[in-house]
Amino acid sequence: MVGTALVVGASGIVGSATATLLNEQGWTVHGLARRPAAQAGILPVVADLQDAAATAAALAEVRPDAVFITTWLRQDSEAENIRVNSAMVRNLLDGLRGGGSTRHVALVTGLKHYLGPFEAYGKGVLPQTPFRETQGRLDIENFYYAQEDEVFAAAARDGFGWSVHRPHTVIGKAVGNAMNMGTTLAVYATICRETGRPFRFPGSATQWDGLTDMTDARLLARQLLWAATTPAARDQAFNVVNGDVFRWSWMWGRIAEWFGVEAAPFDGSIVPLEQQMADDAPIWRTIAERDGLAEADLDRLVSPWHTDADLGRPVEVVTDMSKSRRLGFTAYQPTDDAFFDLFAALRADRLIP
Repeated sequence: MVGTALVVGASGIVGSATATLLNEQGWTVHGLARRPAAQAGILPVVADLQDAAATAAALAEVRPDAVFITTWLRQDSEAENIRVNSAMVRNLLDGLRGGGSTRHVALVTGLKHYLGPFEAYGKGVLPQTPFRETQGRLDIENFYYAQEDEVFAAAARDGFGWSVHRPHTVIGKAVGNAMNMGTTLAVYATICRETGRPFRFPGSATQWDGLTDMTDARLLARQLLWAATTPAARDQAFNVVNGDVFRWSWMWGRIAEWFGVEAAPFDGSIVPLEQQMADDAPIWRTIAERDGLAEADLDRLVSPWHTDADLGRPVEVVTDMSKSRRLGFTAYQPTDDAFFDLFAALRADRLIP
């Protein structure tokens, strides 16, 4: 089955992977963003979802069968995250009402559904791992829940089906993305190689020694398409991870080897990347200018705060995929290969030397 899709946040890690897959599968793809990047085969839609009237105007001639919401805006507090991000979903779905074409809406959230929002991340009483979709919401305000509620309300009003997708840390390529561990680690390794600094794991002993998993953006895109075209997936929430588990004590050495640096011994102390990379902007600009890289602004490439949040967690995180597996989604992606594919793509696009 093919049709017309609207990918919201098409310039981001998940959105660009989703738009690419849909285009490859023969869909007509509209890519909505405030500043759409040039993407082959993708029809750009310029809109700021915080502006309801402008959003409705931008969508006036767009008639999607399926809508994929892969964007959010980080705010200074969870209350503001809730206000802004729920309004963005509401404005989007209100703007599409007049067309009457939408049959499915997919919303990408994440494991903060189980771990709590940034202000209470990994704290308090958390569900037992592995996280399963049957585990209810935490008793705390969370912008993911507010986004879901907007989708549920619009679905009940307008009659479309929905799916919610909860990835773990996403590996993929985008510039200017707020949550971008893969590119952050690639840039960090490059700077360590350039300066001779130790390639030091920045996180906690729990993450170094414990089991964890991650999500390749390409695999997430495949689950989004599967859910939009599989009747049994209608009105369901799904976890989505690569299918393997690993310890950072193993993965850190794999990443170091790819970049030709030596992984520093881990002494159990947390030394955040925000601290380690605080003064690296001039170093990166020098590397970029010398090697003719496409992006010399370090802040456009890295998100140390988000990488620190994931690698500094005091709890083990493992995600159960049984629900979608039972319904027929069986895609698998080794996580080390996901990193290596990303690093190769960053090099090919002259984002790292």
